[in-house]
Amino acid sequence: MTRRTDSSADADSRTVGKTYADTEPWWEEPTRPPAGSPDVIVIVLDDVGFGSFGCYGSEIDTPNIDALAAGGMQYSNFHATALCSPTRASLLTGRNHHSIGMSLLSNADSGYPSKRGAVTRRSATIAETLRENGYSTAAFGKWHLTPMDQTSSVGPFEHWPLGRGFDRFYGFIEGLNDHFYPELVRDNSRVPAPKTPEKGYHLSEDLVDEAIGFLADQKSLAPDKPYFMYLAFGAAHTPHQAPLEYLEKYRGRYDHGWDAVREERLKKQKQLGLVPAETELAPRNDGVQAWDDLTDDDRRVMARMQEAFAAMVDHTDAQIGRLRARLDELGTAENTLIVLMSDNGASQEGGLDGTTNTIAFENGDAVSTAQNLKDLDDIGGSRNHTNYPHGWAQAGNTPLKRYKQNVHAGGIRVPMVMSWPAAARDDSTPMRHQFHSVIDIAPTIFEATGAVIPETYQGVEQMPIHGESMSYTFAEAEAPSVRHTQYFEMYGHRAIWHDGWKAVAYHERHSRYEDDVWELYHLEADFSECHDLAQAEPKRLADLIERWWAEAERYGVFPLDDRNFAERAAKYHSPVSPRRFRSYRLHRGMSLVPGGVTPLIYDRSYDLLARVEATSLDSGVLLAQGDVNGGHILYVHEGALHYEYNHQGTRYRSSGILPAGAIAEFGVRVIKTGERQARTELVCNGAIIGNGEIASTARYLIGWQGLTVGHTEGSPVTWDVDLAGGFPFTGTLSVVDVELHPDGPHDVHEVID
Repeated sequence: MTRRTDSSADADSRTVGKTYADTEPWWEEPTRPPAGSPDVIVIVLDDVGFGSFGCYGSEIDTPNIDALAAGGMQYSNFHATALCSPTRASLLTGRNHHSIGMSLLSNADSGYPSKRGAVTRRSATIAETLRENGYSTAAFGKWHLTPMDQTSSVGPFEHWPLGRGFDRFYGFIEGLNDHFYPELVRDNSRVPAPKTPEKGYHLSEDLVDEAIGFLADQKSLAPDKPYFMYLAFGAAHTPHQAPLEYLEKYRGRYDHGWDAVREERLKKQKQLGLVPAETELAPRNDGVQAWDDLTDDDRRVMARMQEAFAAMVDHTDAQIGRLRARLDELGTAENTLIVLMSDNGASQEGGLDGTTNTIAFENGDAVSTAQNLKDLDDIGGSRNHTNYPHGWAQAGNTPLKRYKQNVHAGGIRVPMVMSWPAAARDDSTPMRHQFHSVIDIAPTIFEATGAVIPETYQGVEQMPIHGESMSYTFAEAEAPSVRHTQYFEMYGHRAIWHDGWKAVAYHERHSRYEDDVWELYHLEADFSECHDLAQAEPKRLADLIERWWAEAERYGVFPLDDRNFAERAAKYHSPVSPRRFRSYRLHRGMSLVPGGVTPLIYDRSYDLLARVEATSLDSGVLLAQGDVNGGHILYVHEGALHYEYNHQGTRYRSSGILPAGAIAEFGVRVIKTGERQARTELVCNGAIIGNGEIASTARYLIGWQGLTVGHTEGSPVTWDVDLAGGFPFTGTLSVVDVELHPDGPHDVHEVID
C-alpha cells in the first residue's frame, strides 16, 4: 500500500512505499535568485549633510567613500525625508513614509494611520522581498523602526528587524546610542558590549566587526547564495564621539570658522562638477551669526564641537574601508552593489550655541556657553553627549539652507553614492544629476537582483511600490530623469518638487498652517534655493500648492502634526505599552528596560521602594536610569542610602545613614513641589532617614539610556561613586516597586484627549 504526499508540487507525481527500499528519495529545491545576482550592501549614515564627505566638497578625510563615488555613481540631486525613521522606512520599502505609517519618528504611535511609528504589513521590506527570492539577510546598527514602547525584552517583536525579514541583527533598536557605552541587541535579546571604552571599544568598529563576521560565514558556508546587508551606523548622529587619535587629528582645523568653511566647500563642489558654476551660498540661517562676531569663548567651544563631528565621520569612513577591504579579500567586490547615503541633512538639534547635553534640546532647554566651556576637554569623548551648533550644521549642508526636520534643501537633499563594478556604466563622469528620492532605492535593488515583488506577502495584499528604479542612470550619465513629482512633509513643513520647480513652506511649530508663507524656486537655475520667485510666478506657485494637497491626499499625509517626538512620546501609548501602568514591580534579574518603556516619572511625584534582605554593610545599585546627560540612581555606599537626580548635568543628591541591623526595605519618595521641582525623602524600614531638594526636573526625557535593577550599565549617571563592573547590590534584592502619583501633567492612562 502506498500514499501520495502533498508537501510540494513535485510530490504530486511521487509515491511513498512502506520502506525506504521501495521509495525513491527527493528534495524540494530552494528558491534561488537569477544566476549572477549581486550581493547588496546598503550603508546609511546619520545626520550627515550634503557637503560633509570629501567627494561632496568637504575637507573631512573620507577616502573610502570618495573611492566608492569615483568608481561608481555620485548623485547631486538625491533626496531623503527630513528625519531618520521616515527615511529608513521609505528606503527599506520603496514607498512614501506617510503611506506606510511613518510620517514622523517611530518613538510613538500617535493613533493615526500615517503616524503609527511602525511600517504597515501592506509594505514588505527589501529584506522580506529578497529573502523570499532566495537571499540571506542581515542588519547591523541603528533600526529606529519600532514604536519605542515596544522595544523592551518582552516585545512585541513583530516590528523588530527579525520580524521584518532579517535573518540576523546586531545593533540598537532606538534612535541614538552612546558609541562608547551602547545599549545593544543581538537578534531579539539585549546583550552587553564586548568590551569597555578603556579597552578600545567604539560602536562603529563593533558593527563592522559583526558585518565582516557575517561575510565570512556567508561566503564560507553558502558561497553561491547572495545576501542583502543593511549597515546603518549611529554616526554621525549626536553624540559625536570618536577615538582620541581621530579627535586629535582635527585639533585646530576649524578655528577659522563656518563662514570660511562654507566658502571653501562650495568652491570645491564647483570644481568637482557637483553643483553648477553659478551656484550661490544660501544666506545664513535664522540666528546664525558671522563667525567673526562670536566671542572668543564661543569660537573655542564651537570649533571643538566641529572637530568631534569631523573625527566621527573620518572614523566611520575608516570602518567602511575595512568592510570594502574584506570584500576584496573574499573576491566578491566586483559583483557587490553598494548603496551609501545619509538619512537626512545635518542636524539643528544642537541649538544655536551647540550642546554638550543632548537631552537639554529634547526638553526645550538651552545649554550655556559657560557649561559647554566647562566640558570642553570632554567633547568627543565618553563623558558627555555633544551636538554642534546651527552654524556648523549649515556648513554641513553647504551650499543649502535650513536643516534636518525642514523640507528646504538642507533637510532633504543628501549625499548618495552607488557602486556596482560588474554593471555596465557610463565612465565619462561619476556625477549623476537626475532628481531621485529615497523611495527609488528599493526598486533599483529589485531590478538589479531580478527579485519578484510580491502582490501579497504572508497573506497581506501589498500596496504598489511608489519609487522608480535608478538603474537607467548607470549606463547613461546624462539621461533625463524619469521622476517628475515628489512631495515632502515633516512637522508641518511642506514642499513639492515638480519638473525642476519647487514650492516650499516653513512652518512655525504650534502656529496656524494658513499663516505659512510658500516660497518658489526654479532649481534648474537655483541649486541652493536663494531666489524666491513666488511674487514673480504666482500662477506656477498656486499650481504647485494645489498639486501638493493632491499628493498629500493620495499618499495619506494627514493629519498634519507639528509636535516634537518627546511631546508625543510622553502622551501617546499603544495598547501593549507598559507606559500605561501607574504601578510597576521590577524584579531582580530583569533585562535593561529601554528609555521608551521606562515609567513616566517626569514632573510628577513618585516612589521607589526596594524590598531587600540586607544590612548597612551591603552596597550597590538598587535602580538606575539614564546616562551622562541625565538620569537618576538609587544606591547604597559606605553605610548610607543615596538618591541622585541628574538633570541635564546638574546633580541633586540626597543621603541618609542606614540603621544597624536587618533592613527589609528602603527607597525614596520624590514629592512634586512646583512645576518641574521636587523634594525627596529617603526611607528605610518605614522611617525617614534623609531628605533633599531637586530644583529642576525633566520635562519629557530624563536620559537616553534605559533602566536597570540591582546594577547599572553603560554610560554612568553619576561620577560620585565608582560604577565599574555595574556596582551590583551585594545584599539580596527581591523587587523594586515604582508608584507614580496622579499629579503629573499627563495621566499615564490617558491615550488621547
